[in-house]
Amino acid sequence: MANRYPLATWRLVLSPPADGATHMAVDEAIWEAVAVGRAPPTLRLYSWSPPCLSLGRNQPVTTVNRQALRERGYDLVRRPTGGQAVLHIDELTYSVILPLSDPRAQGGILESCERLSAGLVRALEILGVAGAVARRRPHPPQARGPVCFETTADFEVAVGGRKLIGSAQRRGRGTLLQHGALPLWGDITRICPLLVPPADPQRVAARATTLEAVLSHRISWERAAEAMIEGFAQALNLRLEPDGLTPEERQRVEQLRQEKYASEGWTSLV
Repeated sequence: MANRYPLATWRLVLSPPADGATHMAVDEAIWEAVAVGRAPPTLRLYSWSPPCLSLGRNQPVTTVNRQALRERGYDLVRRPTGGQAVLHIDELTYSVILPLSDPRAQGGILESCERLSAGLVRALEILGVAGAVARRRPHPPQARGPVCFETTADFEVAVGGRKLIGSAQRRGRGTLLQHGALPLWGDITRICPLLVPPADPQRVAARATTLEAVLSHRISWERAAEAMIEGFAQALNLRLEPDGLTPEERQRVEQLRQEKYASEGWTSLV
């Protein structure tokens, strides 16, 4: 697989745990910087503190039970990408920001999703997961519920017919931003009472899973991150160089967080 691409060097950013508004601001700040050539293509890995419910770009905020979120001390944020609600808890989250001129990104959204999913599948293989697949759906999707992990989209990663890694992509400025979640452990149905009306726990449990459930033992965030780094490097022929954000990116993060992702105007946009 790696031989399909010329060797490339990407920046690797390992972010400390942060709230939802901060993480979405970081992803967009990197997206902007890569688009204008002020930062290299970037793979970022992170976790969330406190746990956070994220909405897809066009998902109505009225589907959220805000009282239930407050009672649990959970955060709420709207993503810049599409899709449905995700509860970010006990997970590893990745983001890839890449110019569309890169051969790993060329073609349509589905083509690039397929290429990037090779890194995700390889990471799972490194962790000992057998039978992970990312492929086009054989049939058109049925009506979707409000939970991202209820339905496996084209080239998202499933094991045994159950979704394990959910991803979403947005394109603009000649650059793509793709981010996604790998649930590591815990009850995959914890999202259900956070929505209006509550999602069906049996339906979600039948269609989604966690890494712990697949492997029958728990993998730490650090070990999962190591596998993700190795998986992307092997599958996409990358040299990943650890680095932080530039001063310009950090300044932009603060601006985006305050003016956009932490604002009620953005959260309640739909």
